[in-house]
Amino acid sequence: MACHCTGCQRMTASAFSLSVAIPSVGFSVVKGELAIGGLHGATRHYFCPHCMSWMFSRPEGIDEFVNLRPTMLDDASWFTPFIETWTREKLPWAMTPAVHSFETLPTYEDYAPLTEEYAKQASKPA
Repeated sequence: MACHCTGCQRMTASAFSLSVAIPSVGFSVVKGELAIGGLHGATRHYFCPHCMSWMFSRPEGIDEFVNLRPTMLDDASWFTPFIETWTREKLPWAMTPAVHSFETLPTYEDYAPLTEEYAKQASKPA
């Protein structure tokens, strides 16, 4: 991935914090430098150093995935939320088409069935 922040056109602030879990083995930064933002702990949030748009995160303890901001993609038209998290903190009017909703995060045991369900859904023809 590369930041395409020409004129800072991909600012990511909104009522939502969208992310798509990408397998770490299939992800690499191919161009540009990154800035680490937010807390500088074990979970790292990477930003474009020019416009400071949040590009992706590497969550602590989940090394097999990178949480990528779909707003950073050239074409995010394929992206539809499948799960929503931290709904206990959401704005009352904020709605998504997510199939599953969690007040905080899914439990560790929830991830395997969620991943399996998503894979089945994603493999169906549109």
